[in-house]
Amino acid sequence: MITVHAGTVTAETSTLSAVFENGRLTSLSRRSDGRDFISAAHADAAALELVYAGGEVVPLGGAPGDSVSCHSLGAHRAEIRLEAWNGDGVIAISEDGETGDLIVEPSGYASRKGLVGCRWMISGMEGGSELVAPLFQGVRLPLDDPLIREKRWKWPHMWEAGLAIIAAERGGFWVHCRDTDYRYKALYTGGGEGRQQIGLETHSYGPLHESRAAGGLAWRINVYDGDWKTPAATYRDWLFEHSRPGDVPRPKWIDDLAFAVSWCPCQVEILDCLATRLDPAKVLLHIPHWRSDGYDQNHPTFRASAGGCAFIERAKEMGFRTMPHMNSIDMDPTHPVYPYVRDFEYRELESGRVQGWTYHEGKILPVPESNAARLRHQDKNAMVKIHPGLSMWRSILAENVKAAVDDLGLDTVFLDVTLNTWNLENCLVENMTTTEGMNRLVREIAALGDGLAVGGEGRNEITMQGESLGQVHLFESWHESIPGLETTGACALNEFLFGKYCRSFGYSRLSGADADEVTRMRTHVALGAMPTVTISSAETIANPNVAVAEMLKTAGAG
Repeated sequence: MITVHAGTVTAETSTLSAVFENGRLTSLSRRSDGRDFISAAHADAAALELVYAGGEVVPLGGAPGDSVSCHSLGAHRAEIRLEAWNGDGVIAISEDGETGDLIVEPSGYASRKGLVGCRWMISGMEGGSELVAPLFQGVRLPLDDPLIREKRWKWPHMWEAGLAIIAAERGGFWVHCRDTDYRYKALYTGGGEGRQQIGLETHSYGPLHESRAAGGLAWRINVYDGDWKTPAATYRDWLFEHSRPGDVPRPKWIDDLAFAVSWCPCQVEILDCLATRLDPAKVLLHIPHWRSDGYDQNHPTFRASAGGCAFIERAKEMGFRTMPHMNSIDMDPTHPVYPYVRDFEYRELESGRVQGWTYHEGKILPVPESNAARLRHQDKNAMVKIHPGLSMWRSILAENVKAAVDDLGLDTVFLDVTLNTWNLENCLVENMTTTEGMNRLVREIAALGDGLAVGGEGRNEITMQGESLGQVHLFESWHESIPGLETTGACALNEFLFGKYCRSFGYSRLSGADADEVTRMRTHVALGAMPTVTISSAETIANPNVAVAEMLKTAGAG
């Protein structure tokens, strides 16, 4: 039942009781024992906020003349209407009789253009509450921890599934969305030291120059008893049912992998050393420098050099699992394919800049904005990203991947930057977002020939549907570690969610050369990744340091 009395909405489902006062959620209790996870005295955040370009946030409420009214629409639905100086909004509240979920659908609008999205705030959680969330494969951190304080995590690039669990003493509550349309969203965490709050954002598709309203995404909130795996299992079951990752064939040998080498050099001596330590059939080799072209140059042409071909052939003969490095959406603008696809480059949501990167003298620079200059800098590894919703791009990519598969007899390929899907100024191409397009691209590559095991960069609830392997990143620590990486409370949430279909391995700086690299290696393992090393020669395996020896032992080396 959902009832309205003056400015208060009270909801009773089979699992919870909730109270909304003046638009804010001020009580959320578990019906089984009355345990309340929200303190009305501290639930002081604005119920709804509008988010504009540059991260500007405008609360609805608190200005002179602002008002909140509540409206009953029946026994199982109510609406809270906010009429404010800076905009207006509606928070629709209903229930799911089967699950006991309370369903909250926020929306907001204003006459001002450039609206990125609306944010529904939940505040007033008790001190000591922790966030368990799929950020960088899983974190468990206090809500006011400096590592997550006042940050926005965009889905699915960093917030890797639409799920957030608040763990308190004796259970907690969780929020998720059942979004089969892959609409863009974000998780906001923290609000200053000591503030126990999160925000759930619903975003508008780009372009933003005419955007005045955001909404249409329903957030589900419920309580739980026990540990975080209880709600995570419920979400996982729903995800598997509706995304059907089992429709993509995956070879059984994926489950047997026990060790990975990321960025493996094409040196046959490495194969010989590894074979003395481990069964080659249990070793995954991510191979970046196998092509006749330089690294990240002349994509999407994937032709093996003589050395790369010899290394891959030898590795296959010995039984190693070889995974040559290719790319999903980054391409060289000097490539003959560029004129076919140049109108569909990624353009940044707010600035409209062409997205990609240029590598010059050890620095990563933006893509040249001059159309002419973009064609003159292959030596600087200028790369642009092409929207995967474009059928022509997926067709050309598949043709080139298939050529390499046939030439080398491959059963596994690696596609770089598959995690790089987000809202764009040119968000929709062929009525697909980049996220929908990437899902389709990965599944199409997996279906090439007799079927391929696809590895990709990152692992989220979209890429895991078609990929068998994900090369994952640590918490905001891509190439360099942030201070406090060891305090992120590595929680193997993503392994719990996705590991059945997509296994993970480590990314970079995993040689054990210093204390930070040791932390990186161990954190990957704690997050459920197979033990992974990065090496420059066979010597790293022949005479391993303490950290590499630990990884080899974990993998079962004799």
